[in-house]
Amino acid sequence: MGKPLNVGIIGCGAIIAQYLTNFRRLDQVNLVAVADLDPARARAVADDYEGVRALSVEELLAADDIDLVLNLTIPAAHADVALQAIAAGKSVYGEKPLAATTEEARQVLDAARQAGVVVGCAPDTVLGTGIQTARKAIDDGLIGAPISASATMVTPGHERWHPNPDFYYQPGGGPLLDMGPYYVTALVTLLGPVVSVLGAASHTRDERTIGSGPRQGEKVPVTIDSHVTGILVHASGALSTLFMSFDAVKSKSPNIEIHGERGSLVVPDPNHFDGDVQLFSLGAEDWETLPVSAGYVDAGRGFGIADLASTPRGKEPRAGGALAYHALEVMESVLKAAHSGMTVSIQSTVERPESVALTVLAEQADALQAK
Repeated sequence: MGKPLNVGIIGCGAIIAQYLTNFRRLDQVNLVAVADLDPARARAVADDYEGVRALSVEELLAADDIDLVLNLTIPAAHADVALQAIAAGKSVYGEKPLAATTEEARQVLDAARQAGVVVGCAPDTVLGTGIQTARKAIDDGLIGAPISASATMVTPGHERWHPNPDFYYQPGGGPLLDMGPYYVTALVTLLGPVVSVLGAASHTRDERTIGSGPRQGEKVPVTIDSHVTGILVHASGALSTLFMSFDAVKSKSPNIEIHGERGSLVVPDPNHFDGDVQLFSLGAEDWETLPVSAGYVDAGRGFGIADLASTPRGKEPRAGGALAYHALEVMESVLKAAHSGMTVSIQSTVERPESVALTVLAEQADALQAK
């Protein structure tokens, strides 16, 4: 892709702040322009980021000095914006999910392949030290052959804090499609691709009450499953259990736990880039915290784009479209299985992305040497 990679952002909502913070740290990324349906939001970003232009969406897509479009629009618009960018000859990196449906996601990947451009997609949290240290422990045989995993995400609902939570309770929302990308992507990174799934789902309420902001007290209809359980059968033979809920209150279960023949791992929150990995070995008396041994140190949103920029041409990025598509199909299939009561086979597959060696940014290394 070349270094640095010239990036234009479409969508200047709340999530952009995290990307902007990290782009300032990443030599591989050069932010060129931003666009939003609300021109004032784009101007506010450009005013705060030296050298960045505020453009219309059409102007950004037509700009010759942009190599990749970072798509930070709402999930329902992900495929449409990606396809426009690809048609303009630009690579695309999107927030999760890749698209609202696998059908739309397939159109994006097919269009990119025909155009000879690259597709990347969040979450890139799997590139941080938390998931990568856990992966190295598995690859080094510390737990023996993996047998099973559990992944748990429990919250009583985003309406308690989000001022506009409507889309969480509409088709394309729900706990699985909202938070599942972090967990499923981590499970595939740790244990490999999924070949079939089972599922069950429910919802406890037909409406939710907004708890904050100017719409506080307003009712929001619930038209999706707000509590989902799934079983993923990995090609390796390992079995993963998903527990994703906007209904339950709290859980003491680890975010992810991996069990093998000779030990068990507690894996940190896949929505974060770091966190402790704990190992309980067969015959041990207690858990031990493993030293950080792999992944990008002190990473954040946008590291997936820097990693993409460093990926040799023709090679799939670690936070690539193929992985995002597979994760989306797994989640969509869990919901299909929940409604049909039958096992659903996964049609796609993906290679486990290459592991990330323990990597410290140059600026961090300089800071450490200065101490």
